[in-house]
Amino acid sequence: MSFANRPARPLRIAAFLALAGLAGPALAQAPKPKPGAPAPTAPAPTAPAAPAGGGMAQQQTGPQTVNVKSEPSQTEWTKVCGKDQASATDVCYTTRDFVSDQGQPVLAVAVYDMKNAQQNVRVVRYLLPLGLLLQPGIRFTVDGQQGTPGKFAVCFPNGCFAEAGGVGNDVVNAMKKGTTLNVSVQNQTQREVTFAVPLAGFGKAFDGPAIDPKVLEEQQKKLQSELEKRSDDMRKKLEQQNATGGAAAPAPAAAPKP
Repeated sequence: MSFANRPARPLRIAAFLALAGLAGPALAQAPKPKPGAPAPTAPAPTAPAAPAGGGMAQQQTGPQTVNVKSEPSQTEWTKVCGKDQASATDVCYTTRDFVSDQGQPVLAVAVYDMKNAQQNVRVVRYLLPLGLLLQPGIRFTVDGQQGTPGKFAVCFPNGCFAEAGGVGNDVVNAMKKGTTLNVSVQNQTQREVTFAVPLAGFGKAFDGPAIDPKVLEEQQKKLQSELEKRSDDMRKKLEQQNATGGAAAPAPAAAPKP
């Protein structure tokens, strides 16, 4: 089934990149997902201009910081592996989605590890909210260490993808041992926004075995069911508001005294 004919549903960063055909630097072709391994799903991120997350600093000038947490349905970093037959490349990516304190999607992270007989390439990719300046790109650091620059690749209706290619072992090792990944961008007013991403469990997932495709499929079904339930609840709430003209029902009149 082609990407154009797939059901319209949000996708996590790594799966979306693979389906969209966005190859990493120094690779001739985009890695193909492992046969039989479905793409995990997640809600599309929201713009950071007016986030609902409690972690956004309230000052009107100067840098802002957004503290994010794991998407509830994805309690751990997930490692998925497959093989691109065309380039004989083994492809693994370790990924996780993050939300605000109120549960609104904010961003997703994926670290690719791609190996073949000629090379070993590592790429860090992000799915970031809309409404950000494409220039000067992004910068990410681990626990205040030296920053790594990245650039935006492409934008879609659910967010923009940014990446840093050819990432060295020092960066990946820092992520394995680190506490916080700080991803800095600029919003439309050229104000720096930094997403503080927790790294707990990343090293264990990156060095560990890939997730079983059946488990991945079950996760996808569970999340899709939750998204459908949320959508249905919101639809019913809107229908109820429209039926009452958007106002709360009047309180019943007090019974007359005997």
